[in-house]
Amino acid sequence: MATMPAEGRAPLAVPQTRPPMQWDAWGDAAHVRTLPAGARVLAATLLPGRVHSIPRLPRAQLQLTAARLTAADMAALSAAAETTADDEARAGHLGGKSTLDLLHRRGSAAQQAPDAVARPGSHDEVAALLRVCDDRGIAVIPFGGGTSVVGGVDPVIGAQRAVIALDLARTAGLYELDELSRLATFGPGTTGPQAEELLGARGYTLGHFPQSFEYATIGGFAATRSSGQASRGYGRFDELVHRLRIATPAGDLDLGRAPASAAGPDLRQLFLGSEGAFGVITEVTVRIRPTPAATAYAAWTFPDFAAGAGALRDLVQRDIRTTVIRLSDEPETRVNAAIGGHLTRLRGALAVATFEAETQAAAAARRAEATAVCAAHGGKDRGEEPARSWERGRFASPALRDALLDAGILAETLETATTWTNLRPLKAAVTAALTETMAAQGTTPIVMCHISHLYPAGASLYFTVVAALTAQPEQQWARAKDAASRAIGAAGGTITHHHAVGRDHRPYLPDEIGPLGVEILRAVKRTVDPHAIMNPGTLVPPAGTA
Repeated sequence: MATMPAEGRAPLAVPQTRPPMQWDAWGDAAHVRTLPAGARVLAATLLPGRVHSIPRLPRAQLQLTAARLTAADMAALSAAAETTADDEARAGHLGGKSTLDLLHRRGSAAQQAPDAVARPGSHDEVAALLRVCDDRGIAVIPFGGGTSVVGGVDPVIGAQRAVIALDLARTAGLYELDELSRLATFGPGTTGPQAEELLGARGYTLGHFPQSFEYATIGGFAATRSSGQASRGYGRFDELVHRLRIATPAGDLDLGRAPASAAGPDLRQLFLGSEGAFGVITEVTVRIRPTPAATAYAAWTFPDFAAGAGALRDLVQRDIRTTVIRLSDEPETRVNAAIGGHLTRLRGALAVATFEAETQAAAAARRAEATAVCAAHGGKDRGEEPARSWERGRFASPALRDALLDAGILAETLETATTWTNLRPLKAAVTAALTETMAAQGTTPIVMCHISHLYPAGASLYFTVVAALTAQPEQQWARAKDAASRAIGAAGGTITHHHAVGRDHRPYLPDEIGPLGVEILRAVKRTVDPHAIMNPGTLVPPAGTA
């Protein structure tokens, strides 16, 4: 079946609805995380000193900024698509879920909110909303799952007179399934679990499982160039995209009609990673695969992180295919073991992996091939359980931050990527920047790191920082993140491998892409969004920089 625009027709299948996230915490209210006993013991042992606990504010104390839309604005928006200025809806769209976001919502009853929330159900309704907003000077924040950790969905007004959140949840659904070509078309508001639900019922999988999987959306995956935990087996999300449909203030685009093309530069790449700054992705056609019949699990410990990294480099350069592979450094291995209650069981650097195949024998053969490579680098086979344990808890970490904040503990992440040659110097530089900056503020952090995405030329580095909260926690992390970001640039890493640029990373982007690169982004912005209503302040550096 050919994949064509979906105006005027219902989706093939609509998923079960899922509750939205809480306004001030990760996840929905029915799944509150508590600290495991091991985490409490670890915090008391490794993070001694005064604890500055920051409790959550009662919902009744929340004070939203006054709505700035006129009755005529609301009438025009409502004529285009379902729109509400209800405070409950506005409170659910205050921004993303970084630790700075969570700290701000705990620390202040007054919150900057969008003036309204629009909920289009189709491409046509999105396009109509953009026309209304462009005519009336209303900023538009495309909003999927609200999982941004880089300030990518904050209700920023920019140069406009009001701002709306454009919530895409009503677009969730499977619109086309071309089984011969193995392509599926989704509405952008389809969450990761909803996509797997709809595909799984037909024997397929997308295979994209980032840590934000439970709430993040297909449109968000595309707009941020997401990379899932199974990227080694399935590829990054941008590698899975066959076609995009986009509504912009200047008009519509439908990009990607063939598996490959030489018809000029690939314009899809302008919108993959565009973070809503150029327009709204309204349909995404992705490559899918049959659900794997068998999975094998493996884990190895290495004498140190360098030995483990050498094994991972060997695996990827020999093209020995894993589905998931992750290597934790020595601090992360120790902390994860302690939280799980295995204080003495694991030493060195732990790697876990999964192998999917058509048969259990084929999956086991891949496991054996990888084990032989790891052994050559000093890796000891630790069986299946560490990998199975990681898989059981792989989506739990974001919610754990809330429980840690309750206990007066800051936990936040940042990520980068570089070549194999530069991996160790970059890791050392970022670790030093984080440690020194936080120690200077009176708290000694635990800095952990893992590799979770591999390429023949290099890999990602994903850092987790845990520290006792100071009396000024937002400043505490902002200073540390700035020092780490500057260290990344100076050491030759990318400012982001998969979290995206948003507003938080934008100051560091000009150093990475150069003045001409900045001007190219501005030129695209001027062309598709001439009045700058789309997600002001995201991605594109303002005039006067670079």
